[in-house]
Amino acid sequence: MTANPTGNPERFEPVFCTIVPPFVLDTLAQSQDPALSGPARRTLQRDAFERTQRRLTTVIGAPAVAAPRAAGAGKPQRTVHDAEHRTDLPGRKVRGEGDEPGKDATVNRAYAGLGATFDVFFQHFGRDSIDGDGLPLTATVHYDEDYGNAFWNGEQMVFGDGDREIFLDFTIPVDVIGHELTHGVVQYTANLTYFGQPGALNESLADVFGSLIKQYTLGQTADEADWLIGAGLLAERVTGTALRSMKAPGTAYDDDVLGKDPQPATMDDYVRTGRDNGGVHINSGIPNHAFYLTAQALGGHAWERAGQIWYAVLTGGELAQDASFADFAKLTVAAARAAYGDGDELKAVQDAWAQVKVATS
Repeated sequence: MTANPTGNPERFEPVFCTIVPPFVLDTLAQSQDPALSGPARRTLQRDAFERTQRRLTTVIGAPAVAAPRAAGAGKPQRTVHDAEHRTDLPGRKVRGEGDEPGKDATVNRAYAGLGATFDVFFQHFGRDSIDGDGLPLTATVHYDEDYGNAFWNGEQMVFGDGDREIFLDFTIPVDVIGHELTHGVVQYTANLTYFGQPGALNESLADVFGSLIKQYTLGQTADEADWLIGAGLLAERVTGTALRSMKAPGTAYDDDVLGKDPQPATMDDYVRTGRDNGGVHINSGIPNHAFYLTAQALGGHAWERAGQIWYAVLTGGELAQDASFADFAKLTVAAARAAYGDGDELKAVQDAWAQVKVATS
């Protein structure tokens, strides 16, 4: 596959990407408490079905329905649907672009999150929607019964309400919305293979830009941000703060039901596994931490310099679909040098990758 700087690859193969890793749901599904195991098992079954549907669509080549483009560059075209706890997508339309907020807070959060994601990519990266060409943004809320996940299925966002025992409403953290939509950006640009290190890079890029969207929404600098992914998603009974921590991978949760956050911060603890598509949600902690270290060293708003370097690599056309961490790291060094010369930015990038023990030369 060849990608170009405008973000339109010659071909792409959309994948099914969820915010909650399958190994977390696997753990919950084994609980002796039916209030925990029941929703987790149903969520796993639903995810498996959606994943198979996405694979069949890709293999068979079923044509996607061409949606109308936004009226003008730089203007989002958002539509939020209500699945009404069923699984037919997209569901009943409940809010379109420019409509006033309604009484459903979930609908309003989804609409606002789509807008924040669009704004960050357009205003700070010059990208007109996730495909770079004004693609309308579609979301479905209230998906299925007690569904404990959110996903990008190659065409739209889908949010569950959670089981209220472990997970709350998946529209609560705006970085979850940004994360899943960024999978769409990856799909239309580098289209990283969703397995092993390229899959972990795919997940990491979604976390990076999801975090930037959260920081933009809150008006935070790199120093002020918590660098947590999914803060506010875990229910009160869970001993944890979020799904992942970019600042301190492996510390997001340590719970008697969920277990301990397995993310490594450096290559010393890289996890070799066949689960989770070769550990895409686990080993993403390593490039996540490299971005955090880069942004922290540079200070200010993380989207201004660190984010620009990462975005340049994602959309520059040189990132292979099967890129390793080292491949990506070397490209960030080249991008930093090209944009900023031999200054603080280059040093910050080189030092960050050195700290997570990924070679850049």
